[in-house]
Amino acid sequence: MKDFKLELAKLLNTKIDTLSVEEIYGMIEVPNNVAMGDYAFPCFKLAKALRKAPPMIAKDIVDTLGEIDFIEKAENVNAYINFFLNRSVFVKEILLAVLADRESYGLAKEKNKGNVVVDYSSPNIAKPFHVGHLRSTVIGNSLYHIFEALGYNCIGVNHLGDWGTQFGKLIVAYKKYSSKEEVEEKGISELLRIYVLFHDEAKEHPEMDQEARNYFTKMEQGDEEALALWKWFKEVSLNEFERVYKMLGVTFDSYNGEAFYNDKMDAVIKDLEDKGLIEISEGAKIVRLDEENMAPCLITKNDGSSLYATRDITAAKYRKETYEFKKCIYVTALQQNLHFAQWFKVIEKMEWDWAKDLVHVPFGMVSMEGGAKLSTRSGNVIFLEDILKEAVDKTKKIIEEKNPDLDNKDEVANQVGIGAVIFDDMYNNIIKDIQFSWERVLDFQGETGPYVQYTHARACSLLKKAGLDIDNLPDLEISESAIADDTVLAVAKELADFKNVIESAAANFEPSYIARYAVDLAQAFNKFYNEQPILVGDEAVKNSRLAVVIATKYTIKNALHLLGIKAPVQM
Repeated sequence: MKDFKLELAKLLNTKIDTLSVEEIYGMIEVPNNVAMGDYAFPCFKLAKALRKAPPMIAKDIVDTLGEIDFIEKAENVNAYINFFLNRSVFVKEILLAVLADRESYGLAKEKNKGNVVVDYSSPNIAKPFHVGHLRSTVIGNSLYHIFEALGYNCIGVNHLGDWGTQFGKLIVAYKKYSSKEEVEEKGISELLRIYVLFHDEAKEHPEMDQEARNYFTKMEQGDEEALALWKWFKEVSLNEFERVYKMLGVTFDSYNGEAFYNDKMDAVIKDLEDKGLIEISEGAKIVRLDEENMAPCLITKNDGSSLYATRDITAAKYRKETYEFKKCIYVTALQQNLHFAQWFKVIEKMEWDWAKDLVHVPFGMVSMEGGAKLSTRSGNVIFLEDILKEAVDKTKKIIEEKNPDLDNKDEVANQVGIGAVIFDDMYNNIIKDIQFSWERVLDFQGETGPYVQYTHARACSLLKKAGLDIDNLPDLEISESAIADDTVLAVAKELADFKNVIESAAANFEPSYIARYAVDLAQAFNKFYNEQPILVGDEAVKNSRLAVVIATKYTIKNALHLLGIKAPVQM
């Protein structure tokens, strides 16, 4: 597809020899008001080199441009040159590009740029998969799709929290308060119950904490009973996690959690010692980060046991050796900023040149309406599975009210309800804290997932009414005279921007760019739909406008795919 902005930059470069094409490209603006043109070029930067007033420079350039096939007119307004595209040429070029690629529009056809590891979700074993885990899971899943769309081969890693003293606590709690039958019957909810009970009881009986530490020590020493219980708790947890992942449509390429690195950390610690980075402080091994104005990074406790940093450094080394990644992305809460900054710096001090390829993508916290804070220890958690099920149920009730004759109600309710929860999480910058609101999530009119999905379904419905098979859409003749309308131009501009939005989302590790783009495209399309009759008698006009519908349908579906959301064909 022709990059009209780039073509314009090349044209201007023939008139401006003091700037490169790349510099001019970066200076070209898109006016907010279409009355000021489709593109605008400011001439302020040229004043010093040309020793002229910017408005005079703008006029001189306009006067010498001549006729350009893709530009309808160019005019200078003060220090700006405003360019108005030849609408029919622009729109036809964009539509043909989308219709040529169809399902793959905006998405790379080959994964030839190298490997990208995405570490996301990573719940703690034996603790419930609650609403607080949603963010890492869906943000990471979206980044996986976004980098794949740019031609990278992605490896999704679920770095399970499957090791630590909490398992000692759980073993103690299980032996005191539960049984095999209860855990088998109730699953992770029973493990949560006894975990909360342990913390309540330990306040009155602090000796229980030492008992828990003793059990974890047994685990580390290979005690058969302790390890058997640990493996069982892990199996129970994974069974429930997988059920939630299936609902979300999320998969992973690796479930290597903390325990996987137990036998790999000694080599890393030795490497740190050999490079003179380890100091002993009160019996603990640390790496000082005074020069970086950070607290020391703890490598082992004074009893020799490892910490999160030790495991993360080891995991990063393993991933580099296994996957030879171009980037390794960690999607975790903002509260872990210092932790990642510390161990990233340790890897840099180890002079591993791939330290620059480690990226922490932090996100804000999620709370429920009323601002309730989530805490596993106190039992104040809302199971994510319950929220997803409720979203599906609420969506089905809306469908029953608005479209009771809809086929596949359950499937559509599932796609829309779960899609609504995911989209709501993605719509704002991920660094922001969010409060979950049912009213906002399931709004079919606002800037929400159901609104975007409904736009896709509307496009599909229109194509069916036109007698077209949406699974095998034909190539349509496009009449330039039929696509020169303002609303069509607005849709075409959005379609043309899709690849740029994907690149920006990847560069900033920000899926919200895709979510907002999807809303913008849906709004532009709905304005076109409401103002331009499509199934008209004039075949040239009808086919040209149906081409706009087809191009929008594919692009919305691809945008939703990048967010990990399905695109229903009917709602």
